[in-house]
Amino acid sequence: SRGLGDVYKRQQLVIHLKSCIRFDFVSLHATKKKRAMNNGKTIFSQIMSNIPEREFKACVDRYKGNYRSRNFTCKDQFLVMSYAQLTNRGGLRDIENCLTALSSRLYHCGISYAVPRNTLAKANEKRDWRIYADFAQVLVKKVRPLYAKDDFRLDLDNMVYAFDSSTISLCLKLCPWAKFRKHKGGIKMHTLLDLRGNLPVSVYLTEASVHDVKALDYLYIEPSAIYLMDKGYVDFYRLFHLIHEKNAFFVTRAKDNMRFDITACCEVDKSTGVIADEKIKLIGLRTSQWYPEEIRMVTYEDYATNNVYRFLTNNMEYEALTISELYRERWNVELFFKWIKQHLHIKSFYGTSENAIYLQIWIAVYTYLLLALTKKKMHMNQSLHTISKNVGLFLTDKTPINELFNKTVPEKESTDYYMPSLFGPEDF
Repeated sequence: SRGLGDVYKRQQLVIHLKSCIRFDFVSLHATKKKRAMNNGKTIFSQIMSNIPEREFKACVDRYKGNYRSRNFTCKDQFLVMSYAQLTNRGGLRDIENCLTALSSRLYHCGISYAVPRNTLAKANEKRDWRIYADFAQVLVKKVRPLYAKDDFRLDLDNMVYAFDSSTISLCLKLCPWAKFRKHKGGIKMHTLLDLRGNLPVSVYLTEASVHDVKALDYLYIEPSAIYLMDKGYVDFYRLFHLIHEKNAFFVTRAKDNMRFDITACCEVDKSTGVIADEKIKLIGLRTSQWYPEEIRMVTYEDYATNNVYRFLTNNMEYEALTISELYRERWNVELFFKWIKQHLHIKSFYGTSENAIYLQIWIAVYTYLLLALTKKKMHMNQSLHTISKNVGLFLTDKTPINELFNKTVPEKESTDYYMPSLFGPEDF
């Protein structure tokens, strides 16, 4: 009986071991299957998760954007257009073919379906571009505080803005509403750039024939802020009434035909490049009435190019060299225009109507702000150019976006202080 008991125990042990082996095999298979499914968000979804849904719905409702829309809402339109921006699609047919090829992955990107090009073209034509213009202002308020403490090359407590415009050329035959010259069409993009983070605070779109100086009328002037502009914005009436009387400061360049008398001179260190620091009074028939007070004029010579510049400002406190260096920072807005034309798709357009082109530009600006927000939230050290250039290749991958870019070799610390903080020296 003892032998029979041992045999029985052995049989039970073998059965138990078989069941354990089978359980471990099933568990291992389930684990592998779970890993293969990868329940994480796609790169595109991680970027778009920063969209404030409540504010977006308020902007859509304000202009009745979803009126009589069944399947393709404003949110779907924005996601498709942003995807086209980031992947650098060349046209509506290219967008349709790309979405069709990735139809099995669109759900994980938040896109409902592969939208036909006719549906997208109709939406771009009919839906009010002001939806995305208002929405961009909402995101600006969320992004600016994240960059408020970024290093600024000059040790100043004042807010510093650069204001300039860029002309976007259009085919006059396809866009007759955008008449610029006899055989050329275009629109102007007037941009106010916050130099602490290089973020577009205000963007105004006008016909290309509108003079730059008229865009000053749309600006909200902050007291104690400094506004950097080129000589195209020298209108002494506007500089005095719009900026000086509101206790703000301007730095611009003097025109060659400006008439003035020198009222006072200050000593300067010519080894720094500053030739003269003078207070002047305008003596022109109209300019003397438009700007009745004294203006400070700083003359600076760039020894590298032997060019001489005359800067005008109403700030009497900063050192002359600081005024010269402030104007140098104005170049950041030129880099912004170059960046947004190269890396966001506004060189060629997906429509020809005024609404479709304005809508695409505003979505490009908003995509820029989303990338800037993602850069800060995900603590990515790479420049915005590096992120935008490569993120389009991995939009459908389910990898944390910060891990995707942190695996790369860290960028060398730049000593080029003329570059904005969102860019690197190799970006342009």
